[in-house]
Amino acid sequence: MATIIPFCGIRPSTDKVHLVASRAVDGYSPVDLKEKLRSNPYTFLHVINPDFADGQRTKPGSKERLEKVKARYLQFHEENIFIQDGQASYYIYRQQKNGSVSTGLIGCSSIDDYFSGVIKVHEQTLTEREEKLKQYLEVCDFNAEPVLFSYPNDDVIDKLTEEITNSRPEYDFTTTDKVRHTLWVVDDRKKVSIIEERFRNIPYIYIADGHHRSASSALLGKSRREKNPNHTGKEPYNYYLGVFFPETQLKIFDFNRVVKDLNGLNDVSFLERLKDSFEVEKKGTTIYKPQKKHQFSMYLDGNWYALKPKAGIIHDKEPVGSLDAFILTEHLLSPILNIHDLKTDKRIGFVSGIKGAEELKNQVDNWKAKVAFGLYPVSMEQLKLIANTHNIMPPKTTWVEPKMRSGLVIYSLSE
Repeated sequence: MATIIPFCGIRPSTDKVHLVASRAVDGYSPVDLKEKLRSNPYTFLHVINPDFADGQRTKPGSKERLEKVKARYLQFHEENIFIQDGQASYYIYRQQKNGSVSTGLIGCSSIDDYFSGVIKVHEQTLTEREEKLKQYLEVCDFNAEPVLFSYPNDDVIDKLTEEITNSRPEYDFTTTDKVRHTLWVVDDRKKVSIIEERFRNIPYIYIADGHHRSASSALLGKSRREKNPNHTGKEPYNYYLGVFFPETQLKIFDFNRVVKDLNGLNDVSFLERLKDSFEVEKKGTTIYKPQKKHQFSMYLDGNWYALKPKAGIIHDKEPVGSLDAFILTEHLLSPILNIHDLKTDKRIGFVSGIKGAEELKNQVDNWKAKVAFGLYPVSMEQLKLIANTHNIMPPKTTWVEPKMRSGLVIYSLSE
């Protein structure tokens, strides 16, 4: 059963929250990042990019850089940009974007749940990245970007969430990307107890986004346990920050592919090769998107095509083999375009579905790619089946929303 605990969150002061909370660093272009740092002294980006203030460049990931991150974080505390709540609380977070509303709960998950399999995974992690993130946590000593979790809807939690969100929020602000962020602090003892108890009745929770953050937090906790002769199990390192959305509140978008070249083929010979495994239908210049599972769109030389796998290459009884991302790799990317490792091959790129099919067209029309492929989004049922059967999805199979802003609620890993 899931252990999701309340905690004394560290948060921006109410008057500065809209200035502090930021997207992940890689969500900004270099030009936009520099402008944000120059124009906004309160943005959490200053914590993540501490070199900007003094102009002294340090190597990313180095101990010197991480110590500067920690120092900048502590400076935000000293300047009362950050404040810490006095009692353990949950936090309800709501995001409204493009007419869609998602509401979840912020709390801390247990590393024991990660090790025991109560926390379900569907993505393979890289040891090198795990270690880098572990080192980051070891030095900086805080979680500022929560792991995105999903859990089966619970009527009691749903009803309590509805009740709380009808009250006045602690934060309510809209960012320049037209996304509205609302947050409620749940510190009432009775409500906190109800939430904690209800999660104990939920057998599994699922990582939707943040597999490396989960793995690195678990590694850090394990390491600190081994070094602490007085370990009790209640220390902060036994938990890590998460935002938990009921399944009905999570949005899974397609994750599409763009390829730089046709592996030495011309357009005509490439289209002929496709017919070995796919039914190919030319759709013309109007944007075309897959309408259901096992349909693909393709954009090549100014035209859209519909690709339908031929009978015999779809194995719906196989959790991984039935995924469209797997089918595309096994029957097109690998045998025709000679792309075998999606993690390392520089000829392939990935475009999230939130950017729309227009971005696929744009990349091909502007010679950033030769061909683009659109996929139908993975369902929550498919994601859970992969996790429940201990399988791993191909890289870049899902793009999950909402993405919560960094620095909105922080969890301290120190006493």
